[in-house]
Amino acid sequence: MSTSVSAPSSSAPANPRGRVITASLVGTTIEFYDFYVYATAAVLVFPTLFFPTGNETTSLLASFAVFGAAMVARPLGAVIFGHFGDRFGRKATLVASLLTMGIATFAIGLLPTFNEIGVWATMLLLILRLAQGFALGGEWSGAALVATENAPAGKRAWYGTFPQLGAPIGFIIANGIFLSINFLLPHPESAAQRSDEFLAWGWRVPFLFSAVMVIIGLWVRLRLVESESFTRAEKTGTLRKFPLGAALRRHWWQLILGTFIMLATYVLFYLMTSFTLSYGTKATAETAQAAAEASGTAFDPSTYIAGLGFGYTDFVIMQIVGVVFFGIFTLLSGPVADAIGRRKLLLWITGAIIVFGLTFNIFLMPQVDPKFTGALVQAFLIFGFMLMGATFGPMGAVLPELFPTQVRYTGSAVSYNVSSILGAALAPIVAVALWAAAGGSPWLVGVYLSVMGVLTFIALLLSPETKDVDYDEIGAGETVSL
Repeated sequence: MSTSVSAPSSSAPANPRGRVITASLVGTTIEFYDFYVYATAAVLVFPTLFFPTGNETTSLLASFAVFGAAMVARPLGAVIFGHFGDRFGRKATLVASLLTMGIATFAIGLLPTFNEIGVWATMLLLILRLAQGFALGGEWSGAALVATENAPAGKRAWYGTFPQLGAPIGFIIANGIFLSINFLLPHPESAAQRSDEFLAWGWRVPFLFSAVMVIIGLWVRLRLVESESFTRAEKTGTLRKFPLGAALRRHWWQLILGTFIMLATYVLFYLMTSFTLSYGTKATAETAQAAAEASGTAFDPSTYIAGLGFGYTDFVIMQIVGVVFFGIFTLLSGPVADAIGRRKLLLWITGAIIVFGLTFNIFLMPQVDPKFTGALVQAFLIFGFMLMGATFGPMGAVLPELFPTQVRYTGSAVSYNVSSILGAALAPIVAVALWAAAGGSPWLVGVYLSVMGVLTFIALLLSPETKDVDYDEIGAGETVSL
């Protein structure tokens, strides 16, 4: 593989910087916005409105099962959108993925409930969730390619952070909307966001609001032109008829490396958002016992899995504070990766993630003073999201740089989305099981993060440094039989 760097073109870029930033950022913002909105609704209202089984636990599990269905559809979306993105161009594929995702998200906000059309409401929710997952399978990789293939010389990692900013921005927008609805709508004491108004129509607002971002994203993406990298591959006849086959035959090692390079990032992300919210807002043993005694029900402290007992609103605000650092360190990571190299930076950050996983009991165990508990948890969230930004930011450049132009969309999309199954889909389930196995202590959850960090660290040691690799030189000597 050549490591020569092409001389920067003196002509004006085909896509202005502002257009590249907006086009790559808006789709991933909607992607993560959708995740947070659906995850919140899956806890607060969907068990009641779409899965009224008569048992709260069963309804919640059914709601989360539909939520997880999107993960099943993502690899299929990666293959389909990757195929068309590598065959016919990034622009049309990105428009198609955003439109599919936007229609599905908006339609969820219009769905009739179980009480109105019965089991068809549940089926329609499942179909729309699968459509979201399918679209998301091709969204991230396309956005990363728009950013990095249009980047000036020496700034690919910085440009690659633009789509990554969708995660913190989507979190803040989604939770900000839910908190605003909670503030504006009246609700019974200690029953936040479950008032009649919220169940009737308030929950629909965040889903319908996604249309605003989709319209902006479509307007920007329709104005894009293809990158010079893809245009050159098209003119020289090096595009593949079957990009997935070429990726599997000639770049299977890069697919494996990319999957495991992303693994610790995914696990950290879902622990910092999903697990910490569950653990932080779960009632303490003392609170749960008092509530049981007040209601006259039996309580067995030996089987109860306790949490920290924070209120939902309080803990989400604490998370938002941490997510601000997520965004800051995502932006900072790009210039650093361009200066010292992606591999070197990620080795240091992954090492820090391994150490961070071993500190869960230091930060997340309840203290005698509730204020001290709150201070430790806030520090934990800030440290965790700082690491999240530092590891997530460079991924917008790292995964695409593993693959040549003709299979770059497919290769990076498959790696990213297979890793989402190993990390994102399994992390919440594994974390809850380990939390229960440790009797309510989070230390095993931290060990799990550290083990995933070790796997990522090994993958990074086995991977090449791609900072100075010319996009057009990757795989330049291959034949074009596929």
